[in-house]
Parts: sequence; C-alpha cells; structure tokens
Amino acid sequence: MIPTPFAPQHILVCQLRQIGDVLLTTPSLRLLARRFPDAHIHVLTEAPCAPILQGNPHVQRIWAITKNWRQDITLWRDLAAHGFDLVVDFQQLPRCRLAVTLTRATVRLSYPAPWYNRLLYNLAHPPAAGTYAAAFKAGILKPLGIAWNGERPEIFLRPEERAAASAWLHQHGLTPGNFWTIDPTHRRLARRWPHFAALIQELTQYQPDFRALLLFGPGEEAEVRALAQHCPSQAVIVPQRLLSLRELAAIMGHAAGHLGTCSAPRHLAVAVGIPSATIRGATSDGWRYPSPEHVDIALGLQCQPCNHNTCPHGHTRCLTELSPQRVAKQLIPWMRAATTTARPPTAPNPLTPGPQGS
Repeated sequence: MIPTPFAPQHILVCQLRQIGDVLLTTPSLRLLARRFPDAHIHVLTEAPCAPILQGNPHVQRIWAITKNWRQDITLWRDLAAHGFDLVVDFQQLPRCRLAVTLTRATVRLSYPAPWYNRLLYNLAHPPAAGTYAAAFKAGILKPLGIAWNGERPEIFLRPEERAAASAWLHQHGLTPGNFWTIDPTHRRLARRWPHFAALIQELTQYQPDFRALLLFGPGEEAEVRALAQHCPSQAVIVPQRLLSLRELAAIMGHAAGHLGTCSAPRHLAVAVGIPSATIRGATSDGWRYPSPEHVDIALGLQCQPCNHNTCPHGHTRCLTELSPQRVAKQLIPWMRAATTTARPPTAPNPLTPGPQGS
C-alpha cells in the first residue's frame, strides 16, 4: 500500500542491464521526475551501462556496480544507509533484490513477483502487455499515478561530445546526414541476419553514393571487418577501434538513419532522433518505437516472433530466407521518405546537455 500522502524524497530505480534495456528505462525516469519533482532519483545499474545515464537531468546519482563483490562492498553499505523512500525494481535480479532488502524503503514497487520474492515487495503492478518496451516498463508505475504518453528513450550529450563526433566524421570522410549506420551483428543466432553485405550491394545499386558506417561491439570487430570485405569498398567504413557508447550515440546523431539487428543501437537511434529499420528475426514488434520513422522488417512466418534465443524448430528460416532483395525493396522507399520527412516537433531534444551524473 502507498502511504497517504506520499511524496518520496529519495527514489532508487533498479535496472542492471542490458544497454538497450537501460536506455528503455529513461522514459520512466522522466515520468518519475515529473510526478515527484522534489525527489532525488538514483539508478542502480551495471558499470558498462552507466554511460547511458550520464548527464541525464532526471538522475541525481548513478550507482554503478561491477561483478566484484569485494570491490562493491562500500557501494552496498552506502546504498543501505542512504534512506530511500521508494524503490522501483524493473528486473528482480539477485542484486536488485539485495538492493530492495538493504534499502528498507517505505514503498518497494515491482511487477508481480514469484512466490519466493513476494515478501520483498509491498506494491506490485503488472506491466502493460503487448506494448512498446518503454511503455511496458512504465506500466509498473501506474500505482504511483504515472502513465506513459509516448516518451522516447533519451541520452543527453554534451556539446563537446557532439563536436568530437563531427571531427571524427570529418576525419573518416563522412558528411553529416549523408551516411547510414549499420549494426550487422548480434550475439544470438536467432537475431543475426546473414545478408547485410548483399543488402549493401543492393543499396549501392539504387544509390551509387550510398555510404555506411559499420558498427561493432566488444569481440565483434573481426566479424564486421570480414563482412566489409564483401561490400563495395567505397560504400563502407569500419571504425579503427571500438567506439564508446557515448561516442557511438553522438556519431549516430549525425547519420541519415540506422539499419540493423534488434540490439542497443536501434534504441540509440530513437534516442538521438534518427530513423531506424530493424531486421527482427525472433524478436517481437514490442521493441519498436511506435512511429513511421521506425520500422521492422520480418519474413512473417507463422512461428515468428518466437522470442527464443535458439530456434525451437532447429533452423533460422526467419533470417536465412529473408533475402536482401526483399529487404531492399521495402527499405528503399522508406529510406527516401525517412530522409525527407522532418522530425516530429513533439520529440524531445536528445542532445540537450544536463547535469553530470555521478
């Protein structure tokens, strides 16, 4: 139950991972700040995800944990002593449950928990099923009088980060607005489309000056460089090193749009305000921001989407049989429209700097 009146002064939001999921939590942070303008909002997350939240004006502190319990012991002690009034747990992972236990918050809110977790939470609400992932998360906040109303994921970049991205593009011969970012990899086979090189060839036939910046994450560089060998050399650029999350976001903010698999860069595209097209594979439409700027391409098999990491039928036809010609046929008119349509005036400015998180 919620005390009446309830005006929390210190709120802890638990979202440990993954990068895309942390980004999809940012609309809920904005909504919490709007509902409780006098509260200090803190976020518990894993250290690799913390850069997504840096500079967010709705976040007063980032508790970035590692996988080293000894290293984090001071963090846990300080967290327990902080005096949170409200904890919102979006994941119920073991370290989230530890945080809920340590804080002893007056209100401990999450989605309905399994029986073995039920005593940890004194307020629960089911997420909004069948909706966009950010709305799904925000659905848990309904008991607080909060509802999602189209708020987008956000990342707040400093002017110097934008300037550094512009310089990086100039060094690599890319012109803002005249290149696309492409994320061709995924750690799950059920989400990794194998025809990106052929798609780039198709797109260069339609648009001879088509240029793409191929993105890669940790451990993916060799795979992406091998893919680039099968593309027209003038069409693709591969970064010489792994870009940081914030570098990636700043560079993507200058792109005409983004193409790729269902992974974090598709959510970054929404956050920085560029169009995106995603080849879905096993994943559902719930990861797509509901706007014509953002589209999903799928083969449309009866078993799709299954949301499995491994195909239960022993194949990945939803990916292998989705030809580059078919994808290009859908992409080309969309790309033409996406690059000539003004961005929605209601969209928040994702490049507005905010105070630095700690």
